[in-house]
Amino acid sequence: MTLKLTVENAVQAKQEIEKLETQGYSRDNIHIFAHFKERSDDINDALDTKDVGMKEQGFLESMKNLFTSRGDELRSKMEATGLSKEEAADAEKELDKGKLIIIAHH
Repeated sequence: MTLKLTVENAVQAKQEIEKLETQGYSRDNIHIFAHFKERSDDINDALDTKDVGMKEQGFLESMKNLFTSRGDELRSKMEATGLSKEEAADAEKELDKGKLIIIAHH
């Protein structure tokens, strides 16, 4: 099961991640997305969550993301975690507003 949450900032993200852990989600399966890569990296590092990588996407999709726009990369990564194309597009619109997206999966 894939769960998507939208939060305003890293403090709220930390609170939601703690709740997810009590529900049985591992931090290895919790991903935080932000519109700007640096913000996303900083928050994932601070909260010990994982960026979506080759494990979730596969080699070819990971390589393709090196040459696409940030929006395309984000949608691709969110789809790799279990969101539909429509859900990923909606989530990316939230990222454009400065929000954070948390996706957790088993």
